[in-house]
Amino acid sequence: MSSQPRFTVALTGGIASGKSEVARRFAALGVGIVDADVVAHELVRPGSPALDEIAAVFGPQMLDAGGSLERAEMRALVFGDAEARRRLEAILHPRVRAEMLARARIAHGPYVMLVIPLLVETQGYEWVDRVLVVDLPRAQQLARAIARDGMSPSLAEAMIDAQANREQRLERANDVIDNSGSPDALDAQVAALHRLYVDLATAKQRSV
Repeated sequence: MSSQPRFTVALTGGIASGKSEVARRFAALGVGIVDADVVAHELVRPGSPALDEIAAVFGPQMLDAGGSLERAEMRALVFGDAEARRRLEAILHPRVRAEMLARARIAHGPYVMLVIPLLVETQGYEWVDRVLVVDLPRAQQLARAIARDGMSPSLAEAMIDAQANREQRLERANDVIDNSGSPDALDAQVAALHRLYVDLATAKQRSV
């Protein structure tokens, strides 16, 4: 078996760029979706090896009374300390990549879409066929992050700065969705890309 026989699109974008809204629209069209954030959350369930390692590296204060990860505390730590962020990524990213590949192999639909917020910042996804970037201006991204998550402007800025910048993501893109408008403006863009991806997936399947 090849590492990834099915046609696979990696969907990425910065915080509050609208990745979830875009993925939801593709899912409604029957596309198999594998979300790295969902996978990461599942990998740090109480009692999991990843959570045990996090507690060993960062201290038991990162767990609440029920043994779950203190997500807000961890987020504040890693976006204020680049070394702490690297240590957390070293624990999680290899596990997430392995699980993403495993789920991509069995996902249903005409093709598979992987939602990977940190695609540009990480290695190990070279096997994807196409990269789709959800794009919008930084100022709009910042405003949406503050409004959506209720975080402070300083934390929102730190999270944006910790990720690849807009130019780096666009350089990696095969396709781009402009999400600077209303949610309804996404529909036509998603529909057009879906038709393209179905055609590409069909062509790939015929070549196997």
